[in-house]
Amino acid sequence: MTTIQHFTVHHDGVTIPVSRGGRGRPLVLCPGLNSTQADLHALSEPLRRDHDVVTFDLRGHGLASAADRYSFDAFLRDLFAVLADLERLGLPSPPVLVGYSLGADLAVRYAAECPDAVAGLVLIDGANPLPEPFITDADLPEFRAMAEDPARRRGIERAMGTARQVLLTAQDVLDLQLEMDVVRSAILDRYQRIDCPIHMIMSTSIAGDSTEGRAPRHNRLWRAGIDRLVRERPHISTSWLDADHRLVFTHAPEIADIIRSAHPRPAG
Repeated sequence: MTTIQHFTVHHDGVTIPVSRGGRGRPLVLCPGLNSTQADLHALSEPLRRDHDVVTFDLRGHGLASAADRYSFDAFLRDLFAVLADLERLGLPSPPVLVGYSLGADLAVRYAAECPDAVAGLVLIDGANPLPEPFITDADLPEFRAMAEDPARRRGIERAMGTARQVLLTAQDVLDLQLEMDVVRSAILDRYQRIDCPIHMIMSTSIAGDSTEGRAPRHNRLWRAGIDRLVRERPHISTSWLDADHRLVFTHAPEIADIIRSAHPRPAG
């Protein structure tokens, strides 16, 4: 049975809980918006068989403390703080960064700024250089309705006080989603600064399989962004899963296998 170490990182007025366990190549798993390290348990556990896996919670998520502001740069500081603490503890080699959704974008930004500190990237349904904004003015009412959906609110309330809680408001979430369009509009430049191996794991139907409403446009746009990326950076490999944006929960075993194939345990 794998022994898991738990410790906390204090920075920027927030407390970030970190878990580490497994053996082999270091791997840091960065969650996305509205997801926690507890949510990613089904992915992190099989990876621990041949990776030294580190998981953590972003501010306002899981067992991390709340913050005054939730922005891309604020979450990026959380990732930098966790990796700085791991460096202080003495990782045997640079880690592979695995990011889901927003976590993928954070991983790309970190790797672009610290290219020698990363052995590879696995980006799950995020960090997509979309050719146009994902959320238009016409989409805003639907996204607001999704954020304020009563069933979603009940789920949030049930998770309060647990390792799966999310403290962000519906407006915080919408603001982040709008900010991500701005971040992704400039992400191609970030990819140009990264030399390590990159593997994308993407959903074929990020917005679901409906043929009506916003889903068809968003699914086409999601595919177009990756096509654009591979044209610009042909060394980047991609796996497509027949899933929506919940793929990290619904297809965790398959994703773990892809990660282990892309970054196998060194021989010896």
